[in-house]
Amino acid sequence: MNIHTTIHMATRTDVMTNIAVNPDIARLRLWQLISPALPVGAYAYSTGLEYAVDCGWISDETTASAWITGQLQHNLAALDVPVLARLYQAWQTNNANAAEHWSRFLLASRESSELLAEDRHLGSALARLLPELGLEEAREWQDTPYSSFAALFTLAAARWRVPMAEAAQGYLWAWCENQVSAAIKLIPLGQTAGQRILSNITQQVPTSVNYGLQLDNDDIGAISPGLAQASARHEIQYSRMFRS
Repeated sequence: MNIHTTIHMATRTDVMTNIAVNPDIARLRLWQLISPALPVGAYAYSTGLEYAVDCGWISDETTASAWITGQLQHNLAALDVPVLARLYQAWQTNNANAAEHWSRFLLASRESSELLAEDRHLGSALARLLPELGLEEAREWQDTPYSSFAALFTLAAARWRVPMAEAAQGYLWAWCENQVSAAIKLIPLGQTAGQRILSNITQQVPTSVNYGLQLDNDDIGAISPGLAQASARHEIQYSRMFRS
């Protein structure tokens, strides 16, 4: 290792340390994690929404809002949020076995091959990005069968000292924003209608997070027959704009 590399690594470590102890910077790092500019490819997925539009389940602002809100309240709140909390705790206690367990649990809970592939793709992409941002421990999660997006998201949140509830709110908000963006393109909706949907759904995010954080292990899980059906049928849809 030459002196230039050593200096570069030391500088990056110093920067990451400052981030870890500065709550304002930690909050900005959360915004970075949930930004549409994060290069993990989330924009390529509709999570079943494309089929729901194609078959007529969703056709306007009202039905789009109902679909997204339903997924938020009955799927993400009951499954993703409590698993996020357990992953976050695993990273805080440096319990790699627990992190792998809950990441595998989340992936096993995905109800179609498309939803599983989406989660793995986003997780692997974030695992490749985080080492470039100073989180070297993410490197060993690259291209493993249990790399969920939530696992890598909570790794970054824990190391950057983002409070758990804020991290979960950001995670849900980013999912909602991506769904609204997909709906705008697919239905199609105007940008103003999309912002109305996002504004209304945002009010449900804190409640969904609070609900999910209170669940015991035995209560974690979600059954979403509409989502499962939409995703499975999307796999064989003749013409597709999105990958899920």
